[in-house]
Amino acid sequence: MTSIYAQRRAALAAQLGAGGVAIIPTAPERARNRDSDFPYRHDSYFYYLTGFTEPNAWLVITANGHSTLFCQPKDLEREIWDGIRLGPVAAPAALGVTQAHSVSELDKELTKLLENQTTVWFPFATHEGLTAQIDGWLTQVRARVRTGVSCPSSQQDLCTLLDEMRLVKDNHEQDTMRRAARISAHAHVRAMQTSARMLRAGLDVREYHLEAELLHEFRQHGSQFPAYTSIVAAGANACVLHYRADTAAVRNGELVLIDAGCELDGYASDITRTFPANGKFTGPQKDLYQVVLASQYASVAATQAGARFNDPHEAALRVLSQGLLDLGMLTPTKHGSVDDVLEKKAYFPFYMHRTSHWLGMDVHDCGSYVEPGEANTAPAKADPLTGVMVQPRPSRVLHAGMVLTLEPGLYVRPSNEVPEAFWNIGIRIEDDALVTATGCELMSRDVPVEVAEIEALMAG
Repeated sequence: MTSIYAQRRAALAAQLGAGGVAIIPTAPERARNRDSDFPYRHDSYFYYLTGFTEPNAWLVITANGHSTLFCQPKDLEREIWDGIRLGPVAAPAALGVTQAHSVSELDKELTKLLENQTTVWFPFATHEGLTAQIDGWLTQVRARVRTGVSCPSSQQDLCTLLDEMRLVKDNHEQDTMRRAARISAHAHVRAMQTSARMLRAGLDVREYHLEAELLHEFRQHGSQFPAYTSIVAAGANACVLHYRADTAAVRNGELVLIDAGCELDGYASDITRTFPANGKFTGPQKDLYQVVLASQYASVAATQAGARFNDPHEAALRVLSQGLLDLGMLTPTKHGSVDDVLEKKAYFPFYMHRTSHWLGMDVHDCGSYVEPGEANTAPAKADPLTGVMVQPRPSRVLHAGMVLTLEPGLYVRPSNEVPEAFWNIGIRIEDDALVTATGCELMSRDVPVEVAEIEALMAG
């Protein structure tokens, strides 16, 4: 049976054009301090085509489907310290590549693979020094032109091909992402319940206590890493979008915003929940939360095959804007109707980020947000906040198999123009949505979003 990685390599080779050759390195190892490295994580493009997680490796694919892997050679002494290596002898059978060499032979073999080819494909602006490395190999090929060898005359960005391939997830990817989302959802449940239980017991609760619960649940169920640095923001810290879990106290009467997800077998999950630290919403908290939840439901309803990527964002914005008017944080006398609020971006002080991003091997996954081949038809107009002229671009048409987040929020900082009851409240609700023909599947709903369900969960 042909592996999914071999199928992907074949699909990529078919797009390289006659005389095309693709070069894909994995990620480098990075020092953390002195003689200690950060935990190693492969390059996503490389893993997508190989399923190979060792460092110091390269993949080369030619238009005829020939694939060459360069990897670390077997070395018994180094394997005692760093772990078992696959090695080039075993690689073809294990990974389905045509041939494999020691990475020490990279320079010599790459020049051979580039000879008499027409186009070099590699991921632009993703690996420091890669362009210079490829220039060096091309220089060596060009030095042999007098012997009758021809040198590639064109360079193309491999990201343009791989991004499109990765944008629609196959069944294997969907299953992995469902499992990752399930693990992450259970981690959120664990953190919610721990917060309420510790406060009921009169214990000192800190943001890092809840982060520890997340990390425990991730690893307990086989996740290799957090997909990103976990946000555990208590009280006013929730109004800092990229806040990181720290030492702040988790207090009775305040909300906690957790944005956290695990990575499983190379695929990310991304969930945000906002909940009362003690398990019971106050009136103002509940009022603001219900606006955000209603906006997320609107974004869910707008997510289906054939819709545009911007549709969920625009649906959420309308509900959020109307909610700001209803709660008195924006006033009709100053800001007008909901259409006026949207036109002038009057919501921006409370909601300053987008509702969605692609999700996959990377948390902010690759893939264009603009529909390929569609021309701009709308006239340029001035941004109401900056005055900069903006040319609208047709946003991406959604297709079954695409995965995006749906994550509206509201963040209220102290201001004389805002009712004090809402000060220092930050709320975001985020789920992972798999686009289907008739709507979307929320893969991360094993952790509740309804007020009553959250309170019941935390009371248990």
